[in-house]
Amino acid sequence: MNDKILGLHHITAIAGDAQRNYNFYTKVLGLRLVKKTVNFDAPGTYHFYFGNETGAPGTILTFFPWEGIRKGSRGTGMATEIGYSVPKGSLEFWTKHFDEFKVKHQSVNERFGEEYLEFEDPDGLLLNLIVSNTQDNRMPWTTEAVKEDVATKGFHNIVLTVRNSEHTAKVLTDIFGYELLTQEGNRFRFITDAVETANIVDIVEEPNGERGINAGGTNHHVAFRVKDDNILMEFREKIRRSGFDITEKIDRNYFYSLYFHERGGILFEVASDNPGFAIDESVSELGTHLMLPSQYEGSRKKIQEVLPQLH
Repeated sequence: MNDKILGLHHITAIAGDAQRNYNFYTKVLGLRLVKKTVNFDAPGTYHFYFGNETGAPGTILTFFPWEGIRKGSRGTGMATEIGYSVPKGSLEFWTKHFDEFKVKHQSVNERFGEEYLEFEDPDGLLLNLIVSNTQDNRMPWTTEAVKEDVATKGFHNIVLTVRNSEHTAKVLTDIFGYELLTQEGNRFRFITDAVETANIVDIVEEPNGERGINAGGTNHHVAFRVKDDNILMEFREKIRRSGFDITEKIDRNYFYSLYFHERGGILFEVASDNPGFAIDESVSELGTHLMLPSQYEGSRKKIQEVLPQLH
């Protein structure tokens, strides 16, 4: 299984106010801030990583919080929904919890035989809490408000919305090793047996759908997981041979990455497990310091003056 795509690695989205984003994901959703760094291409902006205790692949939701960014809109050519796995019987807690914190949410519903609760973060990003049909034994991060019996365990699925599902599905099946599991209406569910969790991708086909606008409250890209950067480069060759323009290997400090646009317009990343988030902080201190890549360390004082202060 080591030479396969191992499900989802992380998902990256765009937010507005950094403090509001931090408060929501740590205090309301109960995730851990695993890494506080900057956008490697625009160091005047934070890059937050939220996940479980260690920032295990398949649990990490990351954000670029650009202050004052306009609101985007969900549509074709982007990832449109993020699904988190939660324990059976927890959706009643989450409904009350969201009411208490005035989080916009829908009633509990069912899709593919699984109960789910749809909600939006303060920027309008669409998420679902899903009671999975399969056992999820991942250990969640817990807080005083969000205990183990209700806490999110990591990703359940990602939803990709495209005008034509054929091209996107072909990448999932022919390159990434996913298989079509089932279909409900215009929603197709793909799954990989390489891992037991964070292994589902849903494609929603909207032939006449409006193109999404990538700004605040939308997903920037989806990262799929491989074991290490050697296998990453094997996938680079496989993707290149399939006719896609793909980047060189990029060192993101905590993983190595490749990027390419699939033909439905969605930016895909392939990311390695190695070296992980504890490379520059101990597990107990993850997320407590501003960590900068080496190229920006000499500008630390200037960068800290530009970044919003977090409380």
